[in-house]
This record gives sequence, structure tokens and C-alpha cells, in this order.
Amino acid sequence: MKDRKLLNIELGRMSADEYVHGRPESGVVLVLDNIRSAHNVGSAFRTADAFGVDKVYLGGICPVPPSPELRKVALGAEEVVPFEHVSDVVALVEKLKADGYTTVAVEQTVNSVKLDAFRRDPSARYALVFGNEVEGVQQAVVDACDFALEIPQQGTKHSLNVSVSVGVILWGIR
Repeated sequence: MKDRKLLNIELGRMSADEYVHGRPESGVVLVLDNIRSAHNVGSAFRTADAFGVDKVYLGGICPVPPSPELRKVALGAEEVVPFEHVSDVVALVEKLKADGYTTVAVEQTVNSVKLDAFRRDPSARYALVFGNEVEGVQQAVVDACDFALEIPQQGTKHSLNVSVSVGVILWGIR
């Protein structure tokens, strides 16, 4: 039997207004730490929309909407996912901790927890910090976070593209 692709109208997605005003909180926010590519930031917005993330924090040099390059990849997700630009990511992590978030650097560290071993506490709220395409999460930010979460890898490269990491982590913790 051949399978038929669903039409967009058949997917049952909520409207932008429903997303902004009627969606229950997920308990997850993203923190983008000095991500330089508008395409990567746009992809993070689109993935945040797909997984119902509550907010995206754009730290340091991150491109900020409105941006034609960001929009090209986000496809309008930047219009429905709340966001805020912050200059100091360490201060943001400290504020999120004070607000009751468990702060998680998505980074390879000496004591990082492998994603396949991580078990999400359903009552906890999480702030997931993703780092720069070359340097990763700043060491000072890693130090400020509660722990680090690592995506297990088997190949020869040391990392994934940050926009891919956002998708893998959000899928893994859901």
C-alpha cells in the first residue's frame, strides 16, 4: 500500500495566536550563547516552535529578529516564540537559576551527563544553553550552570552543528 503525505491543513497544528496565547508552558527555555550565524539562530527558533519551547534567549552576538537571514530559516517561528536579547549570558544563567530553572550547558565536559542516560524530572523547569559554533558554551557559562549534557557521538568529528544539537537535545528530553 502506498502512503499519502498529509496536507498541511490535515496536520492539526495550532494557529500562531493559539501558540502565543493558549499553549501550556513546556518548562523549557533555550539560551543561545554567542551563536554567530543567523541561519543557526533561525533554525533554533523553528525547532523551538516545533517542541513548544517557552522562550529563546539570544546572548551576546546572536542575530536578533527581525533579520531576513534568520527569517529565511525560521519561517515565521520568530514571530510566535517569545525571545529576549541579553548581553551577559552568565548573569542570565544566574537569574534563571534564581527563578527556579535547572540550568544545563549542552557541552562536552569532564563530568557531562550523556543524553541517553539523562532522565528529565517532569516537575523541573530547564534552561538549555547552546554555544558558539566554534568555541561552544563559554567556560564561565558552563561554570555557572547546574550541569552539562552531552550528545553521545561515534564519528571522528568533535561536535554537531549547533542547530542540529538543539533538535537532538529537545527530542531527547521530551
